[in-house]
Amino acid sequence: MTTTFMSSPSLMLTSESVTEGHPDKLCDQISDAVLDAMLAQDPLSRVACEATATTGFVSILGEITTNAYVDLQEIVRQTVRNIGYDSSATGFDWETCGVISSIKEQSGDIAQGVNKSFEAREASGEVEAYDLVGAGDQGMMIGFACTETDEYMPLTVTLAHQLVRKLAELRKSGKLPYLRPDGKSQVTVEYAYGVPKRIEAVVISTQHNPEVSEETIRRDVEEMVIKAVCPPELMQDTKIFVNPTGRFVQGGPAGDAGLTGRKIIVDTYGGIARHGGGAFSGKDPSKVDRSGAYAARYVAKNVVAAGLAERLEVQVSYAIGVAHPTSIGIETFGTAKIADDEIERLIRKHFDLRPAAIIDVLNLRRPIYQQTAAYGHFGRNDLDLPWEHLDKVDALRADAGLPGVRIVS
Repeated sequence: MTTTFMSSPSLMLTSESVTEGHPDKLCDQISDAVLDAMLAQDPLSRVACEATATTGFVSILGEITTNAYVDLQEIVRQTVRNIGYDSSATGFDWETCGVISSIKEQSGDIAQGVNKSFEAREASGEVEAYDLVGAGDQGMMIGFACTETDEYMPLTVTLAHQLVRKLAELRKSGKLPYLRPDGKSQVTVEYAYGVPKRIEAVVISTQHNPEVSEETIRRDVEEMVIKAVCPPELMQDTKIFVNPTGRFVQGGPAGDAGLTGRKIIVDTYGGIARHGGGAFSGKDPSKVDRSGAYAARYVAKNVVAAGLAERLEVQVSYAIGVAHPTSIGIETFGTAKIADDEIERLIRKHFDLRPAAIIDVLNLRRPIYQQTAAYGHFGRNDLDLPWEHLDKVDALRADAGLPGVRIVS
């Protein structure tokens, strides 16, 4: 991708997104609603909460160690209600759906590595505070940023999120009352030498009531969703597909079983950057699947906003129970303004990627997660998310010897 992306005169890239009523996203929101409720009462809660949903039924399961008490049934039902599944006509009803929970405590074998890191166990003397806490799992986390959009996100996934958010807005406002909660979008953009040239295709599939005609849905979605979101200068010979099967009445958990963590590409960079494989929702910040990925985005966004590269992918890896990352690597796709080795040096100097440091610097032991469980965890200018802050830009530019200030956050 490094050479092809920047040197190709024509390259098609595609991203998708889903509405909050998609069955997988419903499960993500339930998992994060449980997490937020736990953190609100006990910020040190250890939570790994999964949810599944199918016709008339939600199950929550996982490992939770906490001093909090929350009504899991009520959390599930209110989450389903707020999404819009409020009657059997939509295929799912918050009042009548079954809810079953199967929760146990976090494994003691895992907890001991988080509570006392490898570094702390091996040390013969006093240990620095951030060295005391080990990573909650092994794995690699990816952060990404680019200059394609104001959000420092790929254009494809930014447009895909905006399209499904517009669907939800029109449904909830009553402007398109026939819409129902489930839906998906997909956007293909043609790039020329790394720059968006035109939109090749837009796909919208939206759940609807059975009375509305296919023609009405297509007309309304084209005019009120696609044209309202997609830049007209990029809509050149664009293929548009609205409900291409011709009908989408049966949706949500009644149409397709849902599961937490099954939309990891939607949650991140739309497939434009690599992915380490770990999901976010339902996990407290001791799990580096979540906190490590947030930190990597924080790094990438600040480096790009500082003008050190136009496109940056950061990979950070961890070993379970170990505080220090096992590796930090970067890819600038040929867009770096200074040497890649120098960018890596600046990252290591200005960002502490030990789990305890990430949690502290980004203030992650708070109930801020349910709001991220639909429409992406990154590039959310509508939310005040700490990993989106540009508070390292000045220091990075000064240390790199670059004049002036590029961005004021």
